[in-house]
Amino acid sequence: MMDRRRRMLTMSLAIAAWAAIGGAARADGAGETEVQRLARTHTTERYSVAVPGFSIRAGGGMTAVNAPIAQLRQTVTDYGHYSDFMPRFQKSRIVGKSGPNTDVYLQVTILHGAASVWAVTRFGPPAPEGTGERIEGKMEGQGNVNELRAVWRLIPVDANRTIVKLELLIVPKLPLPGSVVTPELEFAADQAVSAVRDRAEAKSRQAAPPGDTAKN
Repeated sequence: MMDRRRRMLTMSLAIAAWAAIGGAARADGAGETEVQRLARTHTTERYSVAVPGFSIRAGGGMTAVNAPIAQLRQTVTDYGHYSDFMPRFQKSRIVGKSGPNTDVYLQVTILHGAASVWAVTRFGPPAPEGTGERIEGKMEGQGNVNELRAVWRLIPVDANRTIVKLELLIVPKLPLPGSVVTPELEFAADQAVSAVRDRAEAKSRQAAPPGDTAKN
């Protein structure tokens, strides 16, 4: 009888322990906002978003950066050097300025590198959006695609951390379905925000005062 009670007690304790572990696992990340999750994981996530007027969805990438928003803004608006540090951007060249707007020739590879698309894209100045900023570029007439758009979103987490997002829309002249194009755009956006993160964090470390122990 005593052995049976001892076994039942042991089983009850084991079940309680497993329940506690499971509850802790479920609680990890539960109730987090998107910003909190990205800041915690420091990984890059892909997503897609509908764009009014287009059947193809824009492909997005987002990640947290251990750098202040000013450093992210400087990196994102360095249009003439996109091809130096962003995979899939073969060429990037500033071709004109009009007031606060910047016209940029962009050439991007799609379809696993099988094709290249290009367009002159006009980027406007940073505009307030929520607690952060939005920087949008739209095709301005010239290009071998029907549309090319790029929307950057910068969202401060605190003084030294920022969320960066890129939503990229390319509508080829070829009649390709969105199921083919959008995953390619997600991949390109993923690589772009990852490259921006790495470049901004490196520059932030270089700018840090000697002996600064801030986490980067």
